[in-house]
Amino acid sequence: MLTDRVNTLSESITIAISTLAQELKAQGKDIISFSAGEPDFDTPQVIKDAAIRAINEGFTKYTAVDGIPELKSAIAHKLERDNGLVYKANQIIANNGAKHSLYNLFASTIQEGNEVIIPAPYWVTYPELVQYCGGTVIEIMTDDESGFKITPQQLQNALTPKTKMLILTSPSNPTGAVYTREELTALGKVLEGTKVIVASDEMYEKLIYDGEFVSAASVSDDMFQRTVTINGLSKSVAMTGWRFGYMASANTEIIQATKKLQSQSTSNINTITQKAAIVGLNGAADTDIESMRQAFKARRDEAVKLFNEIEGLSVLSPAGAFYLFVNIKAISNDSMEFCKGLLEDQGVAVVPGLGFGSEGYFRFSFATDIESIRKGIKRIEAYVASYTKK
Repeated sequence: MLTDRVNTLSESITIAISTLAQELKAQGKDIISFSAGEPDFDTPQVIKDAAIRAINEGFTKYTAVDGIPELKSAIAHKLERDNGLVYKANQIIANNGAKHSLYNLFASTIQEGNEVIIPAPYWVTYPELVQYCGGTVIEIMTDDESGFKITPQQLQNALTPKTKMLILTSPSNPTGAVYTREELTALGKVLEGTKVIVASDEMYEKLIYDGEFVSAASVSDDMFQRTVTINGLSKSVAMTGWRFGYMASANTEIIQATKKLQSQSTSNINTITQKAAIVGLNGAADTDIESMRQAFKARRDEAVKLFNEIEGLSVLSPAGAFYLFVNIKAISNDSMEFCKGLLEDQGVAVVPGLGFGSEGYFRFSFATDIESIRKGIKRIEAYVASYTKK
């Protein structure tokens, strides 16, 4: 009954773990979850007020598929102000979250025989969507020693005549790794003379704790021409449920192709979200963004300190995002078994590294209050102590 294509898809392991944790909690069990990639803060009031105004003014009809002019203008101004990138209206499209952006991009550019390079660990959705669209995933492995970042030589070695795309994520989910301008420039040099598309997922750009954020498309004209910049407001202003993402590319053919696909699938994104997103993009919520960033930084520092005090565990301090990718190789190379036992024994939900393409780790989201972080890590410490005695 079902297609081979859809049967190749796996359920998102992050959603699966979060759902299981919620079910156990509903059963009355004491569960602390660090599995969701979602800020625990509320959407800033200034954004909610814009949405309420849109509802009261009756802004509830269809719009242009790629977004209203005011929204696309806000996206363009944001990209120029924050990232030094200049795009025209026909080089921008608004989507139903960045996951939708990625699906539209992959479905419009990847087909059978194409290879897509994905650095690992990676966000769980990348390989699933690539394979769904007929592409072949080529993984480049990274680890703690490389700071979870690929090198120009690794990229060079992975390139073949079949390479269609490189997916870059900075800051990274699940590691929080952030590429510097020099590192992005070096990777861009390797791609010169090729037709490789760079899909640059920059969803966590506002959550930087060390160094600076650099957009991949900004490091050279060559990278600008080949890069599709993907972003949104889910993480920076806690708008996960609003479903707002966008793409920008100098290649108008790509943007128009995704617009055509979107016109036959979802059409325009939610009208209320469009009006709210303008406020999230234009700087009106910057004070709220900075407040959240400072809170995340304090949580990061506390969690890194506590984890590195546990014998058998180690973790790098992430430069961005709100995740720790905790190394458990000294005690286990089966992250699924480790995480399942942790949830059952201690009521703590974290995501196995296996789901991100890197065994021997788990992802810990510090997008929750600091007391829960301290309590949860205490439980993890107790579980590790019992685990090592088995």
